[in-house]
Amino acid sequence: MISAQDTTSTRPYLIRALYEWCSDNGLTPYIAVKVDESVQVPREYVKNDEIVLNISLDATSSLNLGNEFIEFKARFAGSAREIMVPVGRVIAIYARENGQGMAFPLVEQPGKLLSQDAPEAPLGLAPVPSVPGNPNEDPEPPKPTGPRPALKRVK
Repeated sequence: MISAQDTTSTRPYLIRALYEWCSDNGLTPYIAVKVDESVQVPREYVKNDEIVLNISLDATSSLNLGNEFIEFKARFAGSAREIMVPVGRVIAIYARENGQGMAFPLVEQPGKLLSQDAPEAPLGLAPVPSVPGNPNEDPEPPKPTGPRPALKRVK
């Protein structure tokens, strides 16, 4: 019997499926990436350790959505750049036009990058932290602070 630890990550398969869905429906696929030293992107476009990349056929050349890396060439401010993103650093893929897509949990271990073999949390769900007090009471949700989050379009 195959255990969950013996299987490969579902993330690259889901990224490819959503990329194909976007393309089939005339939508523009974007990926949001959590940037660290393993990600090869133009650093001048990175904000808060994240970058959003247009991975449509019109915006890229030599696109390869592999199991370990997403690789392509793209132009930034008129100059061609080689982009290489480990699949484990992709935190979302979505359609620019309607925002439909999927977010992925970023699982990191202290001092170690995300392992492709590490089990992933169920999609769209994150572990619920334990809350001290009465377990039958719903805790008060935290109040948002600061400006409303927004995605910035990067070409």
